[in-house]
Amino acid sequence: MSRVLLISTYEMGRQPFGLASPAAWLREAGAEVRCLDLAVEPFDGAAVEWADLVAFFLPMHLATRLAVDALARVRQANAAAHVCCYGLYAPTNAEHLRSIGVDTVIGGEFEQALVDLALGLAASPSANLSPSPKPLIRLDRLDFRVPDRSPLPPLERYARVVLPDGERRTAGYTEASRGCKHRCRHCPIVPVYDGRFRIVRREVVLEDIRRQVAAGARHITFGDPDFFNGIGHALPLVTALQREFPDLTYDVTIKIEHLLRHAEHLRTLAETGCLFVTSAVESFDDRVLALLEKGHTRAHVERVLELTGDAGLVLVPTFVAFTPWITLDGYRAFLSELARLGLVERVAPIQYAIRLLIPPGSRLLELAEVRAVIEELDAANFVWRWRHPDPRVDELQRDVQALVHEATWRRASRREVFEEVWRHAHARRAEAATACGDAAAPALPLLPARASVPFLTEPWFC
Repeated sequence: MSRVLLISTYEMGRQPFGLASPAAWLREAGAEVRCLDLAVEPFDGAAVEWADLVAFFLPMHLATRLAVDALARVRQANAAAHVCCYGLYAPTNAEHLRSIGVDTVIGGEFEQALVDLALGLAASPSANLSPSPKPLIRLDRLDFRVPDRSPLPPLERYARVVLPDGERRTAGYTEASRGCKHRCRHCPIVPVYDGRFRIVRREVVLEDIRRQVAAGARHITFGDPDFFNGIGHALPLVTALQREFPDLTYDVTIKIEHLLRHAEHLRTLAETGCLFVTSAVESFDDRVLALLEKGHTRAHVERVLELTGDAGLVLVPTFVAFTPWITLDGYRAFLSELARLGLVERVAPIQYAIRLLIPPGSRLLELAEVRAVIEELDAANFVWRWRHPDPRVDELQRDVQALVHEATWRRASRREVFEEVWRHAHARRAEAATACGDAAAPALPLLPARASVPFLTEPWFC
């Protein structure tokens, strides 16, 4: 049977589920399996030389970019190995991945496909000379195995959840479902799943959590794109979890639309240990939300903030701050809304700098407004390049990104970073106002002096 090396480059500070899950399947099929998480481990040339099949997990944009450099090192260390890329970002970037030496590209439900590939290579090693001509997207309803985390670094090397009192808890990670019922235009899930989602059996999820608790986890992140896609699956799961581990906390990701529709169940989340709910708000501008087909409005966001607060939950919003439709005044209004709604401590500073990604295959390309601003496909960086009609907006985005990066390195608080971004965003306006005799820029809002919400030490990114 094949010797398989599974590699992760970045998964937001989590112990990679995308390695642990296929590791279980491959070992059950008789393969020898090793795992390498380059986010916390050095490149292991000996492991690469050992492998017949090297498979990179590409769940997100940054992971895909980081994999390119690692792929070159893999080819140098073992030119004979069959190289595979799997995960959300693999099939939409298949053409470029093949051009840089990837033999097989897999998307969707990848576990059985990886097993089939390993079995095929074991049966006919010459198959390595016949790369797959197109990406393989599998959406089968799989009978998932309990992930095998034994080849991975221990949980204490990964992100922690920080409570308001400063306590830090070791955090685990699992998935109760994959894919999504919705088709938001900018979402990278849509080109692969196109409105479909798949459930992981409750007992499989619970057993995965049991093993992580035994390994030291005191908090679990559910990585489902939307935990309420299958609410009939989600609620019994967290109820069973709380019954077995009453002191274990967790966090989930849920759409604003679903939080409104299932408002009567929010208290159940709080009562079963949910510390916070992440939701992709994206914008406070209703026009932008409509273009992205988010399914909610600014008013809906405010209502959900009330509902989650009443239920004892913390809503953690994420944003795409810079789009082709934002203006300088619009960005300043965005900052004002964060302050007015009391969200500064809930938003990771990187969110102030996020620029809309337009990957190959994105539904954003359906929009005339997007086609008017894109320039070319930058295949090497896995995006369509676009330029804002107002060059000052692109300049502001670069400035904010640099500011946030520098502030992160010196461990500035969220409040401090917000204040710096606020001052920078208003500085030019203040200069223009003084020159024209207009009113000065608004004063910096009064903000709390310390964090009052739980958060993960590795912020949500893309």
